Amino acid sequence: MAENVTPKPCMGFWRTWALGVGMMIGSGIFMMPALLAPFGGLGLMSILVTGGGTLLIALMLSRLTKVIPKVGGPYAYAREGLGDFAAFLTMWGYSLSIWTAVAAVAVGFVGYLDVFVPGLAADPLGSLAVSLSLVWAFVALNIKGVQESSSFQLITTILKILPLLLIGGLGFFHQGVDYMPEVNPTGGNPLSALSAAAILTMWAFVGIECATIPAEDVIEPEKTIPRVLFWGAVTVTLVYLVSTFGVMLVVPAEVLATSTSPFSDAATAVMGPFGAKFVAIGAMISMVGALNAMVLVGAQTPMAAARDKLFPLSFAKMSRNGTPLFSLIVLGLLATVLLLLNYTKGLRGAFEFLLLLSTLSVLIPYAFSAVAELVLLRKVGKAAPLQTTLLSLAAFVYTTWVIAGSGYETVFWGFILLLAGMPVYAWLHVHVTEETQGEVAE
Repeated sequence: MAENVTPKPCMGFWRTWALGVGMMIGSGIFMMPALLAPFGGLGLMSILVTGGGTLLIALMLSRLTKVIPKVGGPYAYAREGLGDFAAFLTMWGYSLSIWTAVAAVAVGFVGYLDVFVPGLAADPLGSLAVSLSLVWAFVALNIKGVQESSSFQLITTILKILPLLLIGGLGFFHQGVDYMPEVNPTGGNPLSALSAAAILTMWAFVGIECATIPAEDVIEPEKTIPRVLFWGAVTVTLVYLVSTFGVMLVVPAEVLATSTSPFSDAATAVMGPFGAKFVAIGAMISMVGALNAMVLVGAQTPMAAARDKLFPLSFAKMSRNGTPLFSLIVLGLLATVLLLLNYTKGLRGAFEFLLLLSTLSVLIPYAFSAVAELVLLRKVGKAAPLQTTLLSLAAFVYTTWVIAGSGYETVFWGFILLLAGMPVYAWLHVHVTEETQGEVAE
């Protein structure tokens, strides 16, 4: 095993774009039309609002990438602007949330596979075997190399977008304006309804930051990543808007509001009985693409922290293919433990609790990145442009609104998770320092 292999950059615009878009488009889109149905036209407008907020974050990350094109993305930005402790908290919460999400997506995949293998979801051992096989298959793919992983990511991202656009597009020609949603069917204050709808859509946009994380694998990252962030945000906004609007035109609002599978209902209406299976295939492709992206970035962030002596040095060890071997294996083992919790009677509650605990942590990097940019602007010798300062503040305000909208319980347990990281940081500070001194002595 080689410990200091520097990988040759192999990710151009499209592969990096696929990583960011593939991370954002996961399972959330498949319930979006049902969640927004009670809000009608304002629900569609909320997609534009959250898409605009995501674009603010994308522009902020773009500016930081041009100045700090380092592996780790938000972790690297927090370290440069706010110091080691803020960087550790960013890495700690984000890595835990990604590791937990890997297990959650593997469980979700089994639910859609049950359409083709009836009874699978009800069989704990069978479900566990499929979930574990899926996780370790992507661990193996990412160990093999970033080039192979990013090629797979590009294919799955294209394949997951096409069904969504197809179903949405067919909706525009199926029923015409018969089911055109009302502008504000709630009858209440439009701004309040718009805000409530936006809170429901914002989670489907989380994940754009992952395009910044494997910076050393990206060709000309200071140029490529900013373009990817902008066009990635635009792509996802348009896909969500077209697909959700199309479904609303096919399925009556009162039916859509209570639907447990809105895209399946729409696909059945426009494609016949095969529609439900078509959507299940699309959902599985969507999930494996998101899972691959999670495995890739879930190993890179701890690797970056280990290089900076903020995490055990073993996480910085690279394979002969230039991939973070130890970090990937640990990710697979942690996902395995979580899957065992999920499929063990009496322990599923622990798995669901861990999901809740880590939900907020994926948003923390946005907040730290926004603050880091404001600090870095002050460190520059000359006065920062007013426009840049305002955009940084706007990104921070939007992130704060998203965090507040995630709910009291999520915020509470997310805060507890960050507090739990403090003694871990203190222990690691001593342990890694001793480990480093030992290596120097040798």
